[in-house]
Amino acid sequence: MDLDALMLARLQFAFTISFHIIFPAITIGLASYLAVLEGFWLKTRDSTYLSLYQYWLKIFAVNFAMGVVSGLVMAYQFGTNWSGFSDFAGGITGPLLAYEVLTAFFLEAGFLGVMLFGMRRVGPGLHFMSTIMVALGTLISATWILASNSWMQTPQGHEIIDGRAVPVDWLAVILNPSFPYRLVHMVLAAFLATALLVAASGAWHMLRGNSNPAIRRMFSMALWMLLAVAPLQALVGDFHGLNTLEHQPAKLAAIEGHWENTPGEPVPFTLFAWPDVEAEQNRYAVEIPYLGSLILTHSLDGQFPGLKEFPRDERPYVPLVFWSFRVMVGLGLLMIGLAVAGVWARWRGRLYDHNSRALWRYALCMGPAGVIAILAGWFTTEVGRQPWVVYGVMRTADAVSPHRAFEVGLTLLLFIVVYFVLFGAGTVYMLRLIRRGPPEILDGGPDGGPGEPRTPARPMSAASHDEAGDTDTRFPADVTGR
Repeated sequence: MDLDALMLARLQFAFTISFHIIFPAITIGLASYLAVLEGFWLKTRDSTYLSLYQYWLKIFAVNFAMGVVSGLVMAYQFGTNWSGFSDFAGGITGPLLAYEVLTAFFLEAGFLGVMLFGMRRVGPGLHFMSTIMVALGTLISATWILASNSWMQTPQGHEIIDGRAVPVDWLAVILNPSFPYRLVHMVLAAFLATALLVAASGAWHMLRGNSNPAIRRMFSMALWMLLAVAPLQALVGDFHGLNTLEHQPAKLAAIEGHWENTPGEPVPFTLFAWPDVEAEQNRYAVEIPYLGSLILTHSLDGQFPGLKEFPRDERPYVPLVFWSFRVMVGLGLLMIGLAVAGVWARWRGRLYDHNSRALWRYALCMGPAGVIAILAGWFTTEVGRQPWVVYGVMRTADAVSPHRAFEVGLTLLLFIVVYFVLFGAGTVYMLRLIRRGPPEILDGGPDGGPGEPRTPARPMSAASHDEAGDTDTRFPADVTGR
């Protein structure tokens, strides 16, 4: 791999977006989870839900802040590193990103302050609406971002005029062929990643002997979410694969490690192999006969295009696409396994029993699995699109800015250092918040307020006031209903 300016620019974008995508995904999941918790609390007045709301709200605040910071870098890179792409496709991607800011970001920003600091300052109905608006904002944001990315994957609704992509049908641009599948797939991935984080948090506390009602409830809720979403994600993934076969067959062939068809023979499914790009074959392959045809053509003898049917310079880097896809699918199967194990333990009445410590350890180990699966899926999607930045329309080599390799390499090195320090510290801080566990809901007078101690003065203060763990977590009687 020659580290020229193009490759370094690609590595820089891959590095920064790999950090960024984690935080919005968790933000999407946590925002919806918080809306559910507050809704249950308002309906039942069960203080357990309020305790969980307060607990995850702090973590949400830190995660949201890191998502905003990491997202700013992504926008600037379109101009600094990918000016060719911005010049060619800015008339389409620019408005889509602007719509995201005007609809989603402004909606989130408008209600975020009320959500974080307004529990004791506004009525419960208005506060609940603020939580819902923030959750809705995260979903709207995902919609516009996925519309832009999906257009780059399956472009339509445009014409090339004077060397630029000009929109002629905005509805076709937004509702491009892969958009519905990508949007649903990404939102479900965000819910899965959040559910695994919540389940791992509950499992960690129960393994340490802390099994209060709030911890039990969040562990139970997370396993129910996994049971509902993980199998659904597998079904959506199948539809997404069929869509990819239709619109991006070279990517699909790389995912399957499928080089060529033998006339009259079905396509096997390659479980594991090492794709040899130079020799155009798989080495050490472990295959299941007929399964490739069954999955992708829904017949036992169907065939689909192999990699050899595409020119070498129009194929993605097969080993990375092949293995990242298997990491994603493998983790997805483990998620389904965890959901099924949770149902079994629940049916036997042992979900919170010490005899289920193996299940708790399973859930704890699966904590980062959702994030890893998102990254693996993103690598599959983006690397599989290569060598195109706009599939079939513009090559990545034509999109890069005219920088020297030294300049791009230096900024990449600086990004690596700053990101690991900044976001590493933020992640450690979130883990410390998770380690505390949900607070006790106590009776007491008002906590905070104008002129009173612990009045939040900045967004990050919503996370915590004291790392020693002595933060007062009381709520006033008019909020708890007691």
